[in-house]
Amino acid sequence: MLAVQKVFLSFGGRDIFKNISFNVRPKERVGLIGKNGAGKSTMLKAISGRLQLDQGAISIPKKYKIGYLAQEVNTDSELTVWNETQKAFDEINDLQRKINEINKKLTERTDYTSDAYMQLIEDLNIYNDQINLLGGSKIESEIEKTLDGLGFEQNDFHKRLNEFSGGWQMRVELAKILLRKPDCLLLDEPTNHLDIESILWMEEFLINYEGAVILVSHDRRFLDNVTNRTIEISLGGIYDLNVNYSKFVIQREEQKKIQAAAKVNQDKQIKEIEDFVTRFRAKARQASRAQSKLKQIDKIDRIELDEEDNSQIHFRFPSTPRSARVVVNCENLTKRYGEKLVLDNIDFVLERGERVAFVGRNGEGKSTLTKIIQGLTDYEGYMKVGSNVITGCFGQHEAQVMDENLTPFELIDRAAQGEMRNQIRSILGAFLFSGDDVYKKIGILSGGERSRLAIAKLLLEPYNLLILDEPTNHLDMVSKDVLKNALLNYTGSLIVVSHDREFLEGLTTKTYEFRSKKINEYLGDINYFLEQRKIQSIQDIEVKDSIVEVKVETQSKKHLKSNKEYQRDLRRLNNQIFKIDEEIERNKSRQKEVELELSQPDLHKDIDKLKSLNSEYNSLKDNLEELELSWLEFNEELEQFERNEA
Repeated sequence: MLAVQKVFLSFGGRDIFKNISFNVRPKERVGLIGKNGAGKSTMLKAISGRLQLDQGAISIPKKYKIGYLAQEVNTDSELTVWNETQKAFDEINDLQRKINEINKKLTERTDYTSDAYMQLIEDLNIYNDQINLLGGSKIESEIEKTLDGLGFEQNDFHKRLNEFSGGWQMRVELAKILLRKPDCLLLDEPTNHLDIESILWMEEFLINYEGAVILVSHDRRFLDNVTNRTIEISLGGIYDLNVNYSKFVIQREEQKKIQAAAKVNQDKQIKEIEDFVTRFRAKARQASRAQSKLKQIDKIDRIELDEEDNSQIHFRFPSTPRSARVVVNCENLTKRYGEKLVLDNIDFVLERGERVAFVGRNGEGKSTLTKIIQGLTDYEGYMKVGSNVITGCFGQHEAQVMDENLTPFELIDRAAQGEMRNQIRSILGAFLFSGDDVYKKIGILSGGERSRLAIAKLLLEPYNLLILDEPTNHLDMVSKDVLKNALLNYTGSLIVVSHDREFLEGLTTKTYEFRSKKINEYLGDINYFLEQRKIQSIQDIEVKDSIVEVKVETQSKKHLKSNKEYQRDLRRLNNQIFKIDEEIERNKSRQKEVELELSQPDLHKDIDKLKSLNSEYNSLKDNLEELELSWLEFNEELEQFERNEA
């Protein structure tokens, strides 16, 4: 059992840990949470032995192995992905080297009956037995299964590691740690560089893992699915409950209420003692008693309450010009990087006001399509961005191109308009910039800080199409909530590339899965997509298990594809016409209500109301004309569509 015993640590005059103690039992799944800067990553470093404590100790049993994954990993390794991952089996690799050396000696020697020769044979048998006990025969299958689960393709296995991005290098490091099967896994934001499929695989792996797990994550769903215990670091101390994150939040709220009530009573008690001391300190007969009361105050263990920011940040997006009905239209679009085919003859339509999620394994073309839409890379086929579309984007590129001589305060001050200028400090605070941090030069900010700043700025610009590529990677839970709430109130068109299920939940109404160089449309949010994928996987297995040879007349693959696309487009057109019909009916109904109000004989006495009703009536008429025009356009498109398919 791992034990953290009376740990103290301070940085720059601030107490990070004050007498913290807790144990981690085998097979426990611990979620380590807390505000940014509370000390979560610091605690993992301390447990892994990478950080010297001021006082206290981390007690680790003999032969107890710890695996530690930091947030960022960069390597110059020229080994292949496979060979680098194979380093996880150090003990087996060392035994194999010894076996190779013995085999070489045996081929060179001829003293077959000597004691030295027989000793080599005995050593060889011992080493082979040890390898078998350690599971040496299963190494290749375990490496392949783990790399596959973390998103690597077979043809990636023999590429050099330094050819991959930092995110993929992180996956190899994670694979090595998982394959070593330590007694305790320490994982610092392990999902940041994983796609949804890899996260689902990781969840399953950790749930069934034989050792203990301590993980830091801002992914609520991941924490809920994996952990059975939550430790919050706050004000140098900890709150420890044997529940997952969501249950912890509920129970901690109850604890805070009890704690706040206890502090009120304690403050009242202290004030009464202080009042007594003030009254009787100068009186000789009561002086000793007053002194005793002062000592009583010193002995009180004062209750500290967490500092809570209960202020709410409400972003109101600047009004933007109305875009064309079709915001983005791609037909037969293909993208290659050299000889590598990424997107193969895909169709994609984004209409005004639609909110879609791009999901799928890394490297399947999600970010590539967003770059094509932004005009950042070439392609084959047809792609058009509609008229009057103003695009705002977030990705690693946007985080790097900000003016490095500005401060975060200056950058947001220049972007903010109207009432938002009075909330610059609050906006920056929502994205973890507080105190003097708002006056640092952007040039010295970390990659994560730049990403958070780029998102904050993006929310203040007048865009009617937002493209967000993994926006939550460097955000804590509070900042993610701020961003999500802002997007829920956003009226423009939205494309989100993300692996964060909780963030996507309820945010988008369509999900596009990028798979095998194609895209598949699902008419629902991330939960609907995951449910459908699960059903499809089961159906695929059932089909494979029940294949029989029969001769039937089938449609060609091309025709099947054409039929699928026809049904999708037909459904889209009918849905649009239905929505417009409903809007027209609502508009007409409101017009009648306004007409009735305008017909009231005493209305002329209330000039303001009369003006307001007239303005609303004219607006309704204009809107009705536009709706009827759209209705005609869609119906003409539907008629033409049906004629073409006839």
